[in-house]
Amino acid sequence: MTLVDLRHAELGIRPTCEAVGVSRATWYRRKARARAGGIPVRVRSHPRRIGADERTRILAVLCEERFADLTPRQVHAALLSEGTYLCSPSSMYRILRESRAIRERRRIASHPRHATPVLVATHPDEVWTWDITRLPASGGGHYCLYVAIDLYSRCVVVWRLARGESGAVARDFIHRAVLANGVDPAGLTVHADRGVPMTSEPLSELFVRLGIRKSHSRPRTSNDNAFSEAQLKTLKYGPAWPEGRMTYDQWRASCPEAFHWYNHRHQHASIAHFTPAEVHTGRHLALRAVRQRALDRAWALHPERFVRGRPVAQAVPGEVWINRPEQEPVKNVPQAAAS
Repeated sequence: MTLVDLRHAELGIRPTCEAVGVSRATWYRRKARARAGGIPVRVRSHPRRIGADERTRILAVLCEERFADLTPRQVHAALLSEGTYLCSPSSMYRILRESRAIRERRRIASHPRHATPVLVATHPDEVWTWDITRLPASGGGHYCLYVAIDLYSRCVVVWRLARGESGAVARDFIHRAVLANGVDPAGLTVHADRGVPMTSEPLSELFVRLGIRKSHSRPRTSNDNAFSEAQLKTLKYGPAWPEGRMTYDQWRASCPEAFHWYNHRHQHASIAHFTPAEVHTGRHLALRAVRQRALDRAWALHPERFVRGRPVAQAVPGEVWINRPEQEPVKNVPQAAAS
């Protein structure tokens, strides 16, 4: 206990207790009693605890070559068949753990822990996020709609209707978006989930060739790409979205109207009820000034109606985050860089 008291501040309570074989609960309990001015507790072992010599003998038996491929429960049964009882299987497990002599022996695939993507956009064309949604086909099956949006403005920068998912289509989709919007690839981060097209070799080669930083969501973590998922839901619940199954040509004719509604007519609540196109082009700055002048006139005529004081027109947020941390990190740390 003295060693834990001396070194826990430097090494941490849990590692120090594990190193000396002391339960953290025991250490906390004795510290509490000492602070309360109680009688020091005499260090004693439990009466049912197996002694050190006997533990050494049990460990030697468990490490015999004939037991190399058996679990402690199998060893326990084999010894009982020989007329020998050493200890319970749980005690065998405990002794092996304390000696670091037990591990997973099956060939189980181990996956690295994926870091949380941390992205922030302070102006348009800094971070894009994209996803694929399925559209029901009239003859059965589905078509694939590729949609990329700007994280800061929520504006759809490019969309494409395809008959299926592939890395080649994803590569051409992103490449066309970069060319059409005149974006500097070196200053762009593209975020997506871990679908097959998103992690495909053709798309990865495009990112390397153009200098685009790529970012991916963690596996089975939908919140990492919530902006794209929310945009697709808004699009499908909008008044311009068609209903039912349609042919490829019918979908191709209907999508432009739906995306025009979303970009130019949908007043987005998260960007001060401006349209995504207004924020993407910067027109929202002039429109906010118009809104402010209207509020100023209303304030001058009837200030008593504004119980909270002079009204201020809502502004577009200066930063848009994916997984904003408690402490601000280095900007735009894609998950792909850590995987």
